[in-house]
Parts: sequence; C-alpha cells; structure tokens
Amino acid sequence: MQDLIVQRPEGLYCPAGDFYIDPWRPVDRAVITHAHADHARMGHGHYLAATPAEGVLRSRLGQNITLQNLDYGQQIVHNGVVLSLHPAGHVLGSAQVRLAHAGQTWVASGDYKVAPDATCTPFEPVRCDVFITESTFGLPIYRWRPDAELFAQINNWWAANAALGRASVLMCYSFGKAQRILSGVDPSIAPIIVHSAVQTLNTAYRAAGVDLPVTLTVDEVSDPADFKRALVLCPPSAAGGPWAKRFGDFSDAFASGWMQLRGARRRGAYDKGFVLSDHADWPGLMGAIGATGAQRVIVTHGSVPVLVRYLTEQGLQAEAFHTEYGDDPVEEQVQSAMPDPAAEVPAP
Repeated sequence: MQDLIVQRPEGLYCPAGDFYIDPWRPVDRAVITHAHADHARMGHGHYLAATPAEGVLRSRLGQNITLQNLDYGQQIVHNGVVLSLHPAGHVLGSAQVRLAHAGQTWVASGDYKVAPDATCTPFEPVRCDVFITESTFGLPIYRWRPDAELFAQINNWWAANAALGRASVLMCYSFGKAQRILSGVDPSIAPIIVHSAVQTLNTAYRAAGVDLPVTLTVDEVSDPADFKRALVLCPPSAAGGPWAKRFGDFSDAFASGWMQLRGARRRGAYDKGFVLSDHADWPGLMGAIGATGAQRVIVTHGSVPVLVRYLTEQGLQAEAFHTEYGDDPVEEQVQSAMPDPAAEVPAP
C-alpha cells in the first residue's frame, strides 16, 4: 500500500492528492501548517491553511497570494483524499494536517506545543495510523516550567529595571513568541515598546481577536522617559544595532527554549535568559505521540536520531524524514552559542 505522504525534493508530498505540505520549493498546491518562514514560503500557486492563519500569512507572504481558508475540523475532499486541519497550539493559525485515503489515516503535525497559550487555539490530539512529528526539543532535558512562573520572572526583571531607570530589552521571535510574552506580562509596570516587525504581527493577531496590551513603536513614544523604563520586544538583530541606541544603558534578555541549557545564556552574554518555547518539550512530545494511537511515527527536524531510537525502544515503528524545516535565524543566534545538549541529557 502506497504511503499517503512521501519525501520529494520540493517537500512532503501526498501522491494520492497531488499536493504538498509545507513545501520548501515552489509548487502548484501547498497545504500550510503555519506561517513561520521555514514552513510557509513564497512562490506557491495555491495555498490552503487554517482560517485563523489568514492575517499572518498575508502579512508575511503578501496580500495577493491565492489562499483558501479551512476552519478547524472542516473536511474537504481533494482527488479522493479527505483532508482536515486541527489545532497545533504552536502559533496563531497553526494546524495539523489530517489525511484519510484508502483505509489509511495520516497526520502531519508541523510544529506544535501542548502547553496553554492565550494567543492560539490549544493543541488537539488526532487519532491516526501514522503520525509525523517534529523533534525540535526532543531530548529529555527539555521540560518547561508553568507559564505563571515564567511571566512572574519577566515581570520582576522588568519592574526592577524600570525602578532603576533602565529599559528591559527582551529579544525574541517576532511571530508567536512576542505575542505570547505580551499576553502574559503586566502592562501596568511601564510602557511596552516593540520593534516594527513585532508590531506588524501584533496587528494581525488583534485582527484575529487575540487580546494584547497596548504596544508602541519607537516613533509613537511621546515621553522620552519611557525609553528608560519600558519593556522592549525585538529580534536580536535590532538589539545590536542603531535602533536600540535610544534606550541607552539597557538590560537585555533572550526568550527561548534553548535557555534551558546552562551554558546558553552565558555564551550569549545576555543579562537574563527566559525559558520560553512555542514547541513541545519532552513530556509534551511523548504525550502528543501517545495520544494519536499511531503505531508508526515519522520524525522530522530537531533531535531526530534520539527520538527515533527512543520510540523504537518503546515498540513503535519509528523512522525519519529529512526536511528543510527548523531554519530559524533568530533562534539560531542563541542555539549556535549553546553547549552540546547531549552532554546534559539524563536518561528518559
């Protein structure tokens, strides 16, 4: 029996349906799991994505792309393949792709997380025969703390800096990570200033009904004193350039799952490191894979050999797909400075 999803040079391909999932080279028909740049690329003839992703997709790929929206759980049939999209809990509009054809059910999860997030629809386990999973943080060392603890840490750092007249510059990914931070911090501490790249995505999130606090770009700041006590969200490239000079002697931090490792913050020379990821940690991966009931699991980008070996030891049929996902230049900056994670891995 032919597999429902196979690898091709263009990306993950469904032969029966004649379409691709998150292809990395231009194709005629692309099903997109979410709008991060490594999964949603320019140049495809036709895009299909979850309805909540429309705003962020158009803001990143262009307003005139040919985009078909599909509500979560809604089914369509294309060339005999029954296709539906289900929440992945990763970022706004992120989706798992469920395919059913000729007695097989496959789910391609894209990127996902199972932790609560006020800015996107929670992850939904989908039963299937074959599950394609990411493994970005597929090592037992990665175990996220509750969001309440994390946001308390950020608020305390920000409030202490504001009391000293220092800006708190928090580097993070502009899409998803920034909005999640905004949803959890205390806006009563001081103004919140964001880079224009963050503000563009904030606009798309608000248009989709996500509640975010007031954020200002640097051009909208009327009181110069606000530059000295604000929480500032920006990509790392902005923090190291002329844009950040107006904040004077600021305290800097990085928000990333890589901060779980002891050497990452030290080698990145950040004042603070906050462990925050939009991907599943080790327990999250194990729970999500188990909830699908799949006996065959295909692992993509991340700690692929470790996860394949572990799942095989658990009695599953585990293998890998080689993909071009995971090319995130923002987090690569901190990932490249981190120690070898294998040196810090305890037994599962």
